[in-house]
Amino acid sequence: MTETRNVWGVGLTTIAGDGTVLDAWYSALGTGTAPEESASAAAALRDDARPDERRNVAVEVVRLEIDLDAAPASTADAYLRLHALSHLLVRPNELNLDGIFGHLPNVAWTNAGPVHPADAARLRPTLQRAGIQVQGLDKFPRLTDYVQPAGVRIADASRVRLGAYLSPGTTVMHEGFVNFNAGTLGASMVEGRISQGVVVGDGSDIGGGSSIMGTLSGGGTHRVSIGARTLLGANAGIGISLGDDCVVEAGLYVTAGTKIVLADGPTTAEGGRKTVKGAELSGQDGLLFRRNSLSGAVEAVRRAGVGVTLNEALHA
Repeated sequence: MTETRNVWGVGLTTIAGDGTVLDAWYSALGTGTAPEESASAAAALRDDARPDERRNVAVEVVRLEIDLDAAPASTADAYLRLHALSHLLVRPNELNLDGIFGHLPNVAWTNAGPVHPADAARLRPTLQRAGIQVQGLDKFPRLTDYVQPAGVRIADASRVRLGAYLSPGTTVMHEGFVNFNAGTLGASMVEGRISQGVVVGDGSDIGGGSSIMGTLSGGGTHRVSIGARTLLGANAGIGISLGDDCVVEAGLYVTAGTKIVLADGPTTAEGGRKTVKGAELSGQDGLLFRRNSLSGAVEAVRRAGVGVTLNEALHA
């Protein structure tokens, strides 16, 4: 019999005047069956469960236990899954997120908390007098409005969604972006985009303006991963996985269908070098991907030693 993987949480949920559940914040959560102490945690939140007439919302205590292998069943359930990811209780791609978008309403995110978009428009004068500003209109909130991950630096909070998995030692610079169900498995430098479903290994560097193909909006089904000590150069991109100690030169985009010359591989009968599609090199360790400056061909060569070494002081 398969063992059920549970996560429990206790927190507060925000409900709009029309009954739409806007969000849920969990101040206490953990794996397994909820302990008896969770009841005390719920009782401690009762004083904070009060309406906010300015935003036309009610705030209520929520206490929930879910099966990570079952599909999300409610907004509170979806938020508990996102919290579990950002609290590092479960890794990306190791929980069921099927249909999660259907349980996440579009929300006007303000500096005072979530507001129903229709109420944000209708109550604009009241919100302005109260100094409440709309900072975004999205299904996902900012990570740092709900979770402050330990040992992590985030230069621009608006560029990291709740549900991002950020390990201690990670630095996300101003132009870096990390989606939900994606992130870093160790200390990493993030100056590019980590899309949904993508994981980055310890000691890797995602260069400025670089892009990693995800699985949303026609991105395919392959979940891209990046190994340890790997460098994705500035403005580069990948649609295949990279192993450990790899380098993709700046400005080069490598997809599963990219024709790649094995520059240090065996010669063909015609005297040239063997050419393969990018998918055939997906996940291999110790590769340098570059563009030949004379022919323009994309090449892969074997490399020795580690890929990159991060600044220890910067990621301490």
